[in-house]
This record gives sequence, C-alpha cells and structure tokens, in this order.
Amino acid sequence: MHAQVLAPFDRPLPGRPRDAGGLMPVLRADSAAALEARGDALRQAGDLEPSAHAYLASVAAAAQDEALIGAAVALQRGALADAQARLRGVLRARPTSIAAIRLMAMLALRLGRHDDALALLGRALELAPGFAPAREMRARLLQQINRFEAALADVVVLRNAAPGDPSHAMLHAALCVRLGRQTEAAAIYAESLAAHPENATGWLSYGHVLKAIGEVAPAVAAYRRAIAARAGYGEAWWSLANLKTVAFAEADLAAMAQALATAQDDEDRLHLHFALGKAYEDRGAHAEAFAAIDAGNRLRRAALSYDPARLTAHVDAWLAALGDGAMPVAGVGDAGPVFVVGLPRSGSTLVEQILASHPAIEGTSELPGMMMIGERLAEEAASLDVTVPTLLARKTAAERAALGAEYLAMAAAHRHEDKPLFIDKMPNNWQHVALIRAILPGARIVDVRRHPMAVGWSCYKQHFARGQEFTYDLADIGAWYRDYVRLMAAFDAAAPGAVHRVIYEDLVADTEGQVRALLAGLGLAFDPACLAFWANRRVVRTPSSEQVRRPVYAGGIDHWQHFEPWLGALRSALGDLETIYKTKT
Repeated sequence: MHAQVLAPFDRPLPGRPRDAGGLMPVLRADSAAALEARGDALRQAGDLEPSAHAYLASVAAAAQDEALIGAAVALQRGALADAQARLRGVLRARPTSIAAIRLMAMLALRLGRHDDALALLGRALELAPGFAPAREMRARLLQQINRFEAALADVVVLRNAAPGDPSHAMLHAALCVRLGRQTEAAAIYAESLAAHPENATGWLSYGHVLKAIGEVAPAVAAYRRAIAARAGYGEAWWSLANLKTVAFAEADLAAMAQALATAQDDEDRLHLHFALGKAYEDRGAHAEAFAAIDAGNRLRRAALSYDPARLTAHVDAWLAALGDGAMPVAGVGDAGPVFVVGLPRSGSTLVEQILASHPAIEGTSELPGMMMIGERLAEEAASLDVTVPTLLARKTAAERAALGAEYLAMAAAHRHEDKPLFIDKMPNNWQHVALIRAILPGARIVDVRRHPMAVGWSCYKQHFARGQEFTYDLADIGAWYRDYVRLMAAFDAAAPGAVHRVIYEDLVADTEGQVRALLAGLGLAFDPACLAFWANRRVVRTPSSEQVRRPVYAGGIDHWQHFEPWLGALRSALGDLETIYKTKT
C-alpha cells in the first residue's frame, strides 16, 4: 500500500487540472488554492520568480486550509493511512500545493522511504526555491543518510537567505565536522555562539570540535559554558570526563551528584552516571566507580533492542562460506585504503595516529562507507532469504567492482591530502573483512587486538556518542569479542597474510619494533615520524584523542584488574579467550 500511495510522486507532478470549460475553479483570492492557481498561471507564462512567491504565499494561507489541516493532524496523530488518503486527495486536485508536497514528504519519512521524500522535497523546491522548511528538511535528511556534500549545498542556500539563523549555523558546522573540515566548523560555532551564548547544545558541539583539533583548554571552557547555560546538562559533564585529562574538583562531584538527584531525563542521568564513574575512578574509589558506571550502562541497555544473536548468525554465515572457500576476489584494485579494525578502545586510535604520521598515509576518521554497504547488502540478502556471503558470491565481478568504487567515492569526501594511502579506522569493519577483500582486493587490513578483559572493561566504562550498542552489557561485550576473534581466525585461514595483526600490549612494550613490523607488513618503509606520533596535530575525533597526543603510556594496561571483582559476566562470556587471545588466529 505504501508503494502505491507514494509512487505517483516519484515523477514530476502534472499541472493543475481545470474544470470542464477549461477555466480555473472560482476560489477565494487569499486561499491557499487560489495562490497555488496564481503560481500555476505565472509559471505557465514563464514568470518563475513571481510564481515562486505565489507558491510561498500559499504555505502561509494553508494554515486556514481545512484539507491540509486535517492531513497534518492525522500525520501528527500517527494515523498514516488517513494522512496519506487526505494528502492524495489534495494533490490530485492541487498538484502544486507545496505545503501538501512537504507533508507528503514527511509521511514518506515516517514510512522509511527516503528516496520518495527526497523526490517530493525536490519538487517543492523546484516550484519555490525559497521554501526554507522544505530545504532544511532535505538538508537534514541528506545529513541523516550521509550525503554530506549535498546537504551542505542546501545549508549554504539557507544561510545566505537568513544569515542570523542559529539552527542553520549549527547544521552548517555539524556538516563541516562530518566532512573533516573541523577548523571551519570551529569558526562557525564561535561566530554563532557569540550572538547566541545561551545555546547550551551549541557550546557542547563547539567543545567537541575544539577537542578534535587539540585545543583542550578552550574545549574545557566550552563544556563548562554548556553546563552554565543548562543546569544539570549530563552530556556536557560526561564530555568533560571523556577528555580523560580533566581532574574534577570536589565542587564538581557535588554539582554532578546534585544534578543526578534532580535529573528528570534518562539521557542526563546516564551521562551523569558515567561522568561520576570517571571521577570516582580517578580518586581510586573503585567500588563507587563501578556502581556509577554500571548504573549508566543499565539505563542505556534498557533503552536498546540490541540482539547479540544477529551478529553471531552473521559470523556463522561467513565462517561457513570461508570454510568452503567461497570468497570471491574481484573488485576495484585500488591499493589506497588501509582499514584499521578491532574493538573500540583496543588501541586502534593509537595505531591510526602512528600510521597517519607516515608521509605516505592520510589519516581520515571512522568512515561510514563500508558499514553502509554492508548494511545494504544485509537488507538485500534478507529480502532474498539468503546470507550475505551467498548474495556476494552471486554478484558478477563488475557488480563487486561497482561496490568497491562506491566505497572509494564515499571515502573521497573525507580526503583532503594528496597521499597514496588513507586510513579508515571504523573498528566494526572487522565484520566486513571478507566483503572488503571481495570488493577492494588491494586494500590493506590491520587488526588491533587488546587483552579481552582490559578492552571489555574499557568499553563498558565508555559511553559512546553513537552506535556500539554491544558495550552496555558485560556479557554482550564478551559475546562480541568471541565473534570478532572467530571471524578473524577464519579469515586468516582463508586469506593468509591479508591481515596484519597488532597486539596492543606488545605495541606498548616494544613500540619501535612493532611499528617497524607494522609498516613492513603494509609494504612501507620505516619513517621516524611514526615514533613521534604525538607531535602530529591532525584532527582526532575519537575518545582517545588526548591520549594519542602523548607518548605511549604503559600504566593503564592492567588497570582493569581494580574492577575484576565485578567483571564475572565478562569473564564467563569470554571463556578461554582471556588466555589465548594473542594466538587465536
């Protein structure tokens, strides 16, 4: 039913129907329908600018249009079938009602039909380029589906039309962040916050950018401005803690405890729990730290629908395929990508920083491209009732090459240096190592592995800004680690030498030896800049940003042992991997 409803709007909408005598219906001059009719007449005459003004005026008049009000109310109530019936009726009679087109786009979004929504918004903007709500809606949708350059083009139009709008400035800066243009983002935030200093969310985002570019003291000041602008702002307190370098004073602990006692929102509560956990841990109060961190994790886990069995099934399917030798290798032969995979908090940011200090390698960030391709293939496989390996094996060499080219095109938006190699440090790409091999056979893969109890605890005490849903339960973390090691071992057996493995503890104990081996494994000459990686002032957007701006520190390797009494669920889920994680290949 949804496809039938939205399909008529996938193509350019026709002109307004006329009555039997060929004349426009008689309408009130100030009604939405009359203004739309005026827009039609002007557009037909080639007067596009006046036509667009008429269509824009119709949006204001639509506030009195009973048909559109009824559709909007139905949409707000979640009565989607009623809303779509009403909107279809309006658009059959008035196909250039940009208010109705925008509502239909909102309906398409509710139905998960992004392409339909984009087509509808495109039609509204074709009729009235100055229709700011439609343009902003399209920009935010494009941002949501990771089409950042296209979203930025819309935001530039919005900002030129209304330079002082703080919401457009925040969106502009956020897109610059996603495109790796951190300095530009910082300038936009600074300018907007000077005019709107009460914007707590803006201060938080500004702090994130300052942290990423290594401006720690200004980042701290920005986070504290966010807290001053919004009392009890849990995410701002956690962001301070997440710098890993801020020592909370007793007054800070008291303020966080007070905020937690009065917090009305679970988001504030869970962030405050994590922040207090970090503060207690810094003081050596390990029981109190674990209690606070555990409380934050329980709040987050209760809100998630994460099912570890889905990942296990994905890994099982690949193990069966790899064991049968069904791993096609035919894609784009580009040797540029260097995938750094593993668990978050495993030392992957350190390895990334080391590699990005080499003159032949550009550091980018955790790129979304391979995960997006993997998710799309999973949806396609599910629709055909086959596994992803089966689907991939059915694809032709040209189709696999097209997937590789798609990834490279998405990655290109995040590249800003003319270097032969670039790093994609999305840890969860370990799930797609065989996919990478199939569509980018020239790519290099580095697996960074850390002691499972150490990395498990580090994940549990880290509240991630997005994703990583497995990290909010100790047993889930253990199951994830087991699946990760199982798949990497099977891939090692199927493609010997395709992965260079770095054991974090070995890297800390013998940094130079391990760095030399890493570079040799990637076919690169040793460069001493890789040993002075902390001097590299590149942008780092992960929780380890400040840690990798200092020399290797060995003191944290066994820190998890302070919390060992409370990590039984993790240890049980890991089984024998605690002792054989280095050699399980």
